[in-house]
Amino acid sequence: MTYSGPKLRHLDYTRGGIVNDTLAGEDIAEEVSGIVEGVFGRLAPAVAAATAILGRPGPVRAADLDALRPDVLAALGERVVGAGFIAAPDALADQRFGFEWWTCTPGGPPAQLFISLDPASDHFLDYTRQSWFTVPRDSGRRHITGPYVDYLCTDEYTLTFTVPVLRDGAFAGVVGADVFVHEFERLLLPKLRRVDGRAAVINAQGRVIAANTARQATGSLVRDPDIASWWNGGAQPVRDADTVLLRCGDAPIALLVTRR
Repeated sequence: MTYSGPKLRHLDYTRGGIVNDTLAGEDIAEEVSGIVEGVFGRLAPAVAAATAILGRPGPVRAADLDALRPDVLAALGERVVGAGFIAAPDALADQRFGFEWWTCTPGGPPAQLFISLDPASDHFLDYTRQSWFTVPRDSGRRHITGPYVDYLCTDEYTLTFTVPVLRDGAFAGVVGADVFVHEFERLLLPKLRRVDGRAAVINAQGRVIAANTARQATGSLVRDPDIASWWNGGAQPVRDADTVLLRCGDAPIALLVTRR
Protein backbone atom coordinates (compact mmCIF):
# COMPACT_ATOMS: atom_id res chain seq x y z
CA MET A 1 0.00 0.00 0.00
CA THR A 2 1.25 3.49 -0.78
CA TYR A 3 0.76 6.70 1.16
CA SER A 4 -2.60 8.22 0.18
CA GLY A 5 -2.75 11.30 2.40
CA PRO A 6 -1.93 14.91 1.52
CA LYS A 7 1.07 15.33 -0.76
CA LEU A 8 4.19 16.01 1.29
CA ARG A 9 7.55 17.25 0.03
CA HIS A 10 10.74 15.60 1.29
CA LEU A 11 13.42 18.14 2.15
CA ASP A 12 17.09 18.02 3.03
CA TYR A 13 18.06 19.18 6.51
CA THR A 14 19.56 22.38 5.08
CA ARG A 15 16.60 23.51 3.01
CA GLY A 16 13.44 25.39 3.85
CA GLY A 17 12.43 26.95 7.13
CA ILE A 18 12.32 23.83 9.29
CA VAL A 19 16.01 23.14 9.92
CA ASN A 20 15.83 23.51 13.70
CA ASP A 21 12.64 21.50 14.11
CA THR A 22 13.92 18.77 11.82
CA LEU A 23 17.03 18.44 13.93
CA ALA A 24 14.94 18.59 17.10
CA GLY A 25 12.73 15.90 15.61
CA GLU A 26 15.71 13.69 14.97
CA ASP A 27 16.77 14.19 18.58
CA ILE A 28 13.32 13.22 19.91
CA ALA A 29 13.11 10.21 17.60
CA GLU A 30 16.52 9.08 18.84
CA GLU A 31 15.44 9.44 22.47
CA VAL A 32 12.25 7.43 21.86
CA SER A 33 14.32 4.73 20.18
CA GLY A 34 16.67 4.69 23.17
CA ILE A 35 13.78 4.25 25.61
CA VAL A 36 12.32 1.44 23.51
CA GLU A 37 15.64 -0.38 23.17
CA GLY A 38 16.18 -0.03 26.91
CA VAL A 39 12.90 -1.83 27.64
CA PHE A 40 13.56 -4.60 25.14
CA GLY A 41 17.07 -4.91 26.54
CA ARG A 42 15.68 -5.58 30.00
CA LEU A 43 13.61 -8.41 28.53
CA ALA A 44 16.54 -10.12 26.79
CA PRO A 45 17.56 -12.37 29.74
CA ALA A 46 13.95 -13.54 30.21
CA VAL A 47 13.66 -14.28 26.48
CA ALA A 48 16.86 -16.34 26.64
CA ALA A 49 15.65 -18.18 29.76
CA ALA A 50 12.23 -18.96 28.23
CA THR A 51 13.89 -20.22 25.05
CA ALA A 52 16.18 -22.46 27.09
CA ILE A 53 13.33 -23.89 29.18
CA LEU A 54 11.17 -24.62 26.16
CA GLY A 55 14.14 -26.14 24.35
CA ARG A 56 14.84 -28.79 26.98
CA PRO A 57 14.42 -32.43 25.95
CA GLY A 58 11.09 -33.91 26.93
CA PRO A 59 7.80 -32.27 27.89
CA VAL A 60 7.72 -28.79 29.40
CA ARG A 61 5.21 -28.36 32.23
CA ALA A 62 3.65 -25.31 33.83
CA ALA A 63 5.79 -25.72 36.95
CA ASP A 64 8.90 -25.41 34.78
CA LEU A 65 8.02 -21.76 34.19
CA ASP A 66 8.95 -21.06 37.82
CA ALA A 67 12.56 -21.04 36.64
CA LEU A 68 11.78 -17.84 34.72
CA ARG A 69 11.03 -15.92 37.89
CA PRO A 70 14.51 -14.49 38.62
CA ASP A 71 14.87 -13.05 35.12
CA VAL A 72 11.31 -11.73 35.09
CA LEU A 73 11.76 -10.01 38.45
CA ALA A 74 15.09 -8.58 37.30
CA ALA A 75 13.31 -6.97 34.33
CA LEU A 76 11.10 -4.93 36.66
CA GLY A 77 12.16 -1.37 37.44
CA GLU A 78 13.51 1.49 35.32
CA ARG A 79 10.07 2.16 33.84
CA VAL A 80 9.03 -1.52 33.55
CA VAL A 81 6.05 -2.05 35.88
CA GLY A 82 5.09 -5.57 34.81
CA ALA A 83 6.82 -8.45 33.02
CA GLY A 84 6.46 -12.13 32.29
CA PHE A 85 5.95 -14.98 29.85
CA ILE A 86 2.73 -16.03 28.11
CA ALA A 87 2.70 -19.45 26.47
CA ALA A 88 1.21 -20.35 23.12
CA PRO A 89 -1.68 -22.83 23.32
CA ASP A 90 -0.41 -26.37 23.92
CA ALA A 91 3.20 -25.26 24.38
CA LEU A 92 3.00 -26.84 27.85
CA ALA A 93 2.43 -30.54 28.33
CA ASP A 94 0.07 -30.39 31.31
CA GLN A 95 -2.20 -27.45 30.46
CA ARG A 96 -3.38 -25.69 27.33
CA PHE A 97 -2.44 -22.16 28.44
CA GLY A 98 0.42 -20.74 30.48
CA PHE A 99 0.79 -17.35 32.14
CA GLU A 100 3.70 -16.24 34.34
CA TRP A 101 3.43 -12.49 35.05
CA TRP A 102 4.68 -10.25 37.85
CA THR A 103 3.93 -6.60 38.62
CA CYS A 104 5.45 -3.90 40.78
CA THR A 105 3.54 -2.85 43.88
CA PRO A 106 3.78 0.53 45.64
CA GLY A 107 6.39 0.24 48.37
CA GLY A 108 6.30 -3.56 48.42
CA PRO A 109 7.71 -6.64 46.73
CA PRO A 110 6.54 -7.62 43.22
CA ALA A 111 3.25 -9.51 43.09
CA GLN A 112 2.30 -12.37 40.79
CA LEU A 113 -0.73 -11.77 38.59
CA PHE A 114 -3.16 -14.67 38.37
CA ILE A 115 -5.80 -14.96 35.65
CA SER A 116 -8.31 -17.66 34.81
CA LEU A 117 -6.91 -20.07 32.22
CA ASP A 118 -10.08 -22.19 32.14
CA PRO A 119 -12.10 -21.56 28.95
CA ALA A 120 -15.23 -22.71 30.80
CA SER A 121 -14.85 -19.94 33.38
CA ASP A 122 -16.81 -16.69 33.15
CA HIS A 123 -13.53 -14.89 33.92
CA PHE A 124 -11.42 -16.65 31.28
CA LEU A 125 -9.06 -14.27 29.48
CA ASP A 126 -8.36 -15.47 25.95
CA TYR A 127 -5.02 -13.75 25.58
CA THR A 128 -4.53 -15.38 22.17
CA ARG A 129 -6.75 -12.63 20.74
CA GLN A 130 -4.75 -9.75 22.19
CA SER A 131 -2.56 -7.81 19.75
CA TRP A 132 0.44 -7.99 22.09
CA PHE A 133 0.24 -11.75 21.50
CA THR A 134 -1.05 -12.06 17.94
CA VAL A 135 1.33 -9.60 16.25
CA PRO A 136 4.56 -11.29 17.46
CA ARG A 137 2.97 -14.67 16.69
CA ASP A 138 2.03 -13.73 13.13
CA SER A 139 5.00 -11.51 12.26
CA GLY A 140 7.81 -13.22 14.13
CA ARG A 141 8.92 -9.76 15.28
CA ARG A 142 8.87 -7.89 18.53
CA HIS A 143 5.99 -5.49 18.98
CA ILE A 144 4.68 -2.58 21.06
CA THR A 145 0.94 -2.48 21.79
CA GLY A 146 -0.76 0.70 22.93
CA PRO A 147 -1.41 3.16 24.27
CA TYR A 148 -4.39 1.43 25.86
CA VAL A 149 -5.97 1.40 29.31
CA ASP A 150 -4.78 -1.80 30.99
CA TYR A 151 -7.90 -2.86 32.89
CA LEU A 152 -6.34 -6.22 33.73
CA CYS A 153 -3.41 -4.88 35.76
CA THR A 154 -3.27 -1.18 36.48
CA ASP A 155 -6.18 0.82 34.99
CA GLU A 156 -3.48 3.10 33.55
CA TYR A 157 -2.58 4.06 30.01
CA THR A 158 0.05 1.47 29.14
CA LEU A 159 2.41 0.32 26.42
CA THR A 160 3.06 -3.43 26.28
CA PHE A 161 6.35 -4.61 24.76
CA THR A 162 6.42 -8.24 23.56
CA VAL A 163 9.05 -10.50 22.00
CA PRO A 164 8.24 -13.86 20.37
CA VAL A 165 9.79 -16.99 21.88
CA LEU A 166 10.46 -19.95 19.58
CA ARG A 167 10.83 -23.68 20.12
CA ASP A 168 12.36 -25.62 17.22
CA GLY A 169 11.58 -22.65 14.99
CA ALA A 170 7.87 -22.56 15.91
CA PHE A 171 6.10 -19.89 17.94
CA ALA A 172 5.82 -20.93 21.60
CA GLY A 173 4.78 -17.71 23.34
CA VAL A 174 5.91 -14.19 24.18
CA VAL A 175 7.97 -12.48 26.83
CA GLY A 176 6.55 -9.05 27.61
CA ALA A 177 6.78 -5.89 29.68
CA ASP A 178 4.37 -3.12 30.62
CA VAL A 179 5.42 0.55 30.74
CA PHE A 180 3.17 3.39 31.84
CA VAL A 181 2.55 6.01 29.16
CA HIS A 182 3.08 8.77 31.71
CA GLU A 183 6.71 7.63 31.94
CA PHE A 184 7.11 8.37 28.23
CA GLU A 185 5.43 11.73 28.77
CA ARG A 186 7.71 12.60 31.68
CA LEU A 187 10.79 11.90 29.61
CA LEU A 188 9.65 13.41 26.29
CA LEU A 189 7.48 16.41 27.14
CA PRO A 190 10.39 18.81 27.85
CA LYS A 191 11.71 18.26 24.33
CA LEU A 192 8.28 18.15 22.68
CA ARG A 193 7.44 21.51 24.21
CA ARG A 194 10.47 23.11 22.56
CA VAL A 195 9.23 22.19 19.08
CA ASP A 196 7.55 24.94 17.04
CA GLY A 197 4.14 23.46 16.24
CA ARG A 198 2.06 20.52 17.40
CA ALA A 199 4.39 17.64 18.16
CA ALA A 200 3.23 14.15 19.06
CA VAL A 201 4.76 10.72 19.49
CA ILE A 202 2.32 8.26 17.92
CA ASN A 203 1.98 4.55 17.26
CA ALA A 204 1.67 2.92 13.84
CA GLN A 205 -2.09 3.42 13.81
CA GLY A 206 -1.79 7.13 14.62
CA ARG A 207 -2.74 6.89 18.31
CA VAL A 208 -1.10 9.56 20.45
CA ILE A 209 1.36 8.38 23.10
CA ALA A 210 2.64 11.81 24.17
CA ALA A 211 2.11 15.32 22.78
CA ASN A 212 2.92 18.95 23.54
CA THR A 213 -0.72 20.07 23.34
CA ALA A 214 -3.89 19.06 25.16
CA ARG A 215 -5.63 18.97 21.77
CA GLN A 216 -3.84 15.66 21.18
CA ALA A 217 -4.68 13.67 24.29
CA THR A 218 -3.16 10.29 25.00
CA GLY A 219 -5.00 7.64 22.99
CA SER A 220 -6.58 10.10 20.56
CA LEU A 221 -6.31 9.31 16.85
CA VAL A 222 -4.42 11.46 14.34
CA ARG A 223 -6.42 11.41 11.10
CA ASP A 224 -4.41 13.86 8.99
CA PRO A 225 -2.01 12.74 7.72
CA ASP A 226 -3.04 9.10 7.31
CA ILE A 227 -0.42 7.47 9.54
CA ALA A 228 -1.43 3.87 8.84
CA SER A 229 -1.06 4.39 5.07
CA TRP A 230 2.28 6.14 5.56
CA TRP A 231 3.50 3.25 7.69
CA ASN A 232 2.29 0.58 5.29
CA GLY A 233 3.95 2.48 2.46
CA GLY A 234 7.38 2.08 4.04
CA ALA A 235 7.42 4.88 6.66
CA GLN A 236 9.96 6.99 4.78
CA PRO A 237 10.92 10.25 6.56
CA VAL A 238 8.77 13.26 5.63
CA ARG A 239 10.15 16.76 6.05
CA ASP A 240 7.79 19.39 4.68
CA ALA A 241 7.22 23.06 5.46
CA ASP A 242 4.06 21.98 7.31
CA THR A 243 4.92 18.46 8.45
CA VAL A 244 7.77 16.42 9.89
CA LEU A 245 7.11 12.68 10.21
CA LEU A 246 9.89 10.36 11.39
CA ARG A 247 10.03 6.75 12.47
CA CYS A 248 11.66 6.27 15.87
CA GLY A 249 14.36 3.67 15.27
CA ASP A 250 13.10 0.12 14.72
CA ALA A 251 10.00 0.61 16.86
CA PRO A 252 6.42 0.93 15.52
CA ILE A 253 6.43 4.49 16.86
CA ALA A 254 6.80 7.78 15.01
CA LEU A 255 7.19 11.49 15.69
CA LEU A 256 4.74 13.85 13.99
CA VAL A 257 5.17 17.64 13.91
CA THR A 258 2.52 19.74 12.18
CA ARG A 259 1.95 23.48 11.76
CA ARG A 260 -1.43 23.48 10.02
